[in-house]
Amino acid sequence: MIIKLPYGKGHEQVEVPEGHLAGVLLSKAHEFVAQKSEAELVRDALANPINSPRLGELAKGKKNIVIISSDHTRPVPSHVIMPILLEELRAANPQAQVTILVATGFHRATTDAELRAKYGDDIVDNVKIHIHDSMNDEMVDMGLLPSGGKFILNKVAADADLLIGEGFIEPHFFAGFSGGRKSVLPGVVSYRTVLANHCAQFIGSPHARTGVLEDNPLHRDMLHAAKVANLGFIINVVINADKKIIKAFAGHREDAHLEGCEFVRELAGVKRVEADIAVTTNGGYPLDQNIYQAVKGMTAAEATVKEGGVIIIAAACSDGHGGQAFFDTFNNASGPREVMDSIVKTPMDQTIPDQWESQILARILLRHKVIMVTGAPREMVEAMHMHYAKDMEEAMDMARGMVGRDDYKVTVIPDGVSVIVVP
Repeated sequence: MIIKLPYGKGHEQVEVPEGHLAGVLLSKAHEFVAQKSEAELVRDALANPINSPRLGELAKGKKNIVIISSDHTRPVPSHVIMPILLEELRAANPQAQVTILVATGFHRATTDAELRAKYGDDIVDNVKIHIHDSMNDEMVDMGLLPSGGKFILNKVAADADLLIGEGFIEPHFFAGFSGGRKSVLPGVVSYRTVLANHCAQFIGSPHARTGVLEDNPLHRDMLHAAKVANLGFIINVVINADKKIIKAFAGHREDAHLEGCEFVRELAGVKRVEADIAVTTNGGYPLDQNIYQAVKGMTAAEATVKEGGVIIIAAACSDGHGGQAFFDTFNNASGPREVMDSIVKTPMDQTIPDQWESQILARILLRHKVIMVTGAPREMVEAMHMHYAKDMEEAMDMARGMVGRDDYKVTVIPDGVSVIVVP
């Protein structure tokens, strides 16, 4: 069987010999057919907010409106959402100052070209845009999180008299789901707040997993941050494999998000199909721009492959490793055991950048061999204690050799970031 896999802005394909395919795990979101256009779905959600007044009502009398918007690493179709959002705000309150605050979290700054691709020239040229810088922006101390970490918020968000979150909801490998409260934390907070929230203790929690919100310590801190920051309204969408909107949820920061999460859970939930080899991806561009992000796709394979099995991930990684500290952690270590032993001893207030991604990758590498089909350099991949393959054919040959049996089974997850693997 030949199965198409998203890779960068194109596709790879994997060929699984007859009798060896255990299953294909695919989100039903890819088959979901929306009955309305993307714009209509967004307008309908805004017209029928969940447990909230309409956005126009909230905007009346406000002087400083801030829209927190996902950055270039997220495939949020802001070119559809943002014009409609701005239209409703301007209709209700044309005098208000509106600022788009790009939620980079701990990522690099979004470039002008990326802003234009995301929003369109008209918005970039005519709307005030501030790109969050977690290390250098002016910040406001908002007290402590439930975990005891410091909640330090970007002043642009803190000064808003109406704070809005724009984003999308998908399964998230340690926050349970993306969207909602994540606009604030980690989106527009100080790097110190991100580090505290992403500490080793929290990442190591069995509740910090894909699709899990209950008792998730990261989620608990994020909810608190969104409440204290007074996130007044959200518009979150759900997208399919073509990055097209299939559903939109607007309204109260928690209630609208939870309703969206349940919709995603219904579509994304797939039963675990145990196999010797699990093939996965990071859903193509923009989520597979680097190895750092590709760890997300690996966690879907981790949830279905046998103990000691082989994971193959296809990720273009045009930006390379995606984080110098992340790369150095593995490059400077003898192996994943040294990485893990060092991280679990690290107190919350001494968390280092990208430690959480290193912790999850080390967890995976301690249990599985990982082969990357990628545009990243071979030496980079191997320095991080993974195996490099130039294409899927070579990767499958390597994996079969690692398994060492003729009766091997393969599970394929065409889009690893879009599924919740259920035991």
